[in-house]
Amino acid sequence: MAAIAQARAWIAESSSIVGFTGAGISTESGIPDFRSPGGVWARNRIIEFDEFVRSREARIEAWRQRVEMWPAMRDAQANAGHHAFLELERQRKLAAMITQNIDELHQRAGQSPDLMIELHGTNMWAGCLECRRRIPMEDAIRRVQEGDLAPECAECGGPLKAATVSFGQAMPQRELARAAVAAQVCQVFLAVGSSLVVYPAAMFPAMAKQAGARLVIVNRTPTPLDEAADAVFRGEIGSVLPELVNQR
Repeated sequence: MAAIAQARAWIAESSSIVGFTGAGISTESGIPDFRSPGGVWARNRIIEFDEFVRSREARIEAWRQRVEMWPAMRDAQANAGHHAFLELERQRKLAAMITQNIDELHQRAGQSPDLMIELHGTNMWAGCLECRRRIPMEDAIRRVQEGDLAPECAECGGPLKAATVSFGQAMPQRELARAAVAAQVCQVFLAVGSSLVVYPAAMFPAMAKQAGARLVIVNRTPTPLDEAADAVFRGEIGSVLPELVNQR
């Protein structure tokens, strides 16, 4: 309880907090962790970006997998952890919300899109690799289910792809730059539901700590940054976070 009280005090006294979320916060909303045993990536062949671009067969397989994962992501609801970050925004403390997740659950909770930094893109939209036009993922999924197994852009004929960062695809430089700036100027960096092993995303908590921020980690399992953190909490995110932001 003393650790909770201390972390709550840091958050209460801070005017600049950066949130950082990984798969753990989404699993509490019923979205499976793709990396876990039995997850989508464990049960299916991974289609890398270059293969997706050059092979129609690869695009068909990638879209088949996307259809498989879509219902869980479409139907998920934001949980108490997401709403805790929204509370920080309401308190005018949240400077940025960095996420590795592609489900837009933060936005569904009501988080301002201006605060969001989606390092791995979003699965709620599909984009043309040629003209960059976007359509709702629901529309793309419907086309696949109706027999258009590798959908193309209605405007230019280019291949449609989920607006996510695939294996082998370049990370979004603008988002990386925004995250780096936010990490280096915040007072508290709140890392939640991430194993902190996937780079370059995992460099931001370390960057914040090196710049003088308090680093608070909430995760069910140990992370490589636990020893460097100012506070580490195990347990359900939906239980721990509301306590930290003083919602209870």
